[in-house]
This record gives sequence, structure tokens and C-alpha cells, in this order.
Amino acid sequence: MSATLVVNEIYLSLQGESTFAGLPCVFVRLTACNLRCSYCDTAYAFTQGSKMAVEEVRAKIDELARPYGMTKAEGQSPNEGVESHHSSFVIGHSRLPLVEFTGGEPLLQPNALPLMKQLCDDGFTVLVETSGAIDISKCDSRVRRIMDLKCPSSGESGRMHWANIRQLRATDEIKFVIGTEQDYAWAKEQIATHQLERICPLLFSWVAPLLPHQQEKSLKPFPTDHTPISRKDLVERIVADKLPVRFQLQMHKFIWPPDQKGV
Repeated sequence: MSATLVVNEIYLSLQGESTFAGLPCVFVRLTACNLRCSYCDTAYAFTQGSKMAVEEVRAKIDELARPYGMTKAEGQSPNEGVESHHSSFVIGHSRLPLVEFTGGEPLLQPNALPLMKQLCDDGFTVLVETSGAIDISKCDSRVRRIMDLKCPSSGESGRMHWANIRQLRATDEIKFVIGTEQDYAWAKEQIATHQLERICPLLFSWVAPLLPHQQEKSLKPFPTDHTPISRKDLVERIVADKLPVRFQLQMHKFIWPPDQKGV
């Protein structure tokens, strides 16, 4: 029986976050998540999705990547890599498009791991967006792991798998999603305590308010004793405190409606 994945959506767009922001990327959004962060804007991926054979997922990735020259030559074995390097689009050391596994929580589906490895073997730059609540050590060493450390307003900071910090490499990234003054203080404390700036790039992402129809009932409640922080205040604090972080906004929410799927 073929290995399968439960997939919410697969699409080509621009990477909206991380140090790869702005680059073309094939997104593979997998279904299911074990957390219920207060600000989650993809709650539709908790349960919505269809079972697909891993080979079908790979075929869809290849279809979307084909215009960039990033697909296996016909008849090529999985470990031979991409033959037509001269026709591939390259920025820095990354051939385009990128491939990102996201969710939901993609690491809840073990069958994603060999697919990530196969894509790395074939020359893709592979990213995985993960919550920080699941062991990341089983990912292929070439996969670039963008790992959250959930701040207090998420309601899920107590679920972090702190041993993950020891697994991080310079090619990984740590993301803090910050919506309150308390989140900022917590993130600043974690950076100092674990000397995170010595490990990998650090991202501070501002919490975009949810639209009414995005406020899934299963999400953790926003803490009433927290003080919201604006984008401007967050940036000014980063500058004043001279934090070694990259501030980011979710680029796609400024290009398309903030609740649009498939972008």
C-alpha cells in the first residue's frame, strides 16, 4: 500500500515570511495540529484535507516547479539529482521554487519526512514550518526548520519541546509570534537565557488580528491580563533594546486579503 499524507492544499505563491521572504515557493499545507494558539489563522487546516499518495504530492510539486526547471528528468532515479542545472532559477544557493511544508503541524505526519529527504536529494531547498512542540531531530539535515517558540499569549508556551533548541543548526530559524508586551518580555528573556542569537536567525513576527470568521471556537482564549502591542511599538522596542532579531510581517496579508487561501 502506498504511503499517504492528508493534505489541505498545495499551491505556488511567494514566501511571505522568514529569511526567504519574497521568493517563489510551493507550499504543501498538511492537515491537523496538536496546538490551538489563540491567534491561529489557519484553523481550517485542523481537520479539512484529503488523503493523497506521497507520489501524488510529489507529482503536484513537480508540476508547479516545472516552469523553473526544478523537476526530475524523465526516467531519472530519485537519487540522481536535477540534471538540467543550467535551466534552473537560482538565487543565492537556493534553486527556485522553494518547497515549504506547513500546516497545521506538518511533523505530525511521519510520511512527510521521506518526501522532504527526496526533495532535498533532487536539489530543492526545503523548508518546514513547525510549532516547536514536536521533536525536529528526525528531519533530514538539509531541511531548513523554521521553528516557533510559542509566546505566552498563544496559550501554548507550556507545550514547547525545549530539547529542540539543542537540535537547531545555523541554517534553521526561530520565530517568536508577538502580540503583547508580555510576549515581548518573554521572547527577550528566552533569547538571553538560551543565547539563541548564537544558534540561528531569530524572527519577530507581529500578531495580525483575526477576522471574526477566523476565530475558531477551539482556539485558546486571548489572555485578558495581557497588554496588546502594536507593530510600531514592537519595532521601536526591538531598536531600543538592540535585539539581534529580524522583524517580519506576513507579506502575503498585505498583497491579498488577509484570510485568502492558496497564497
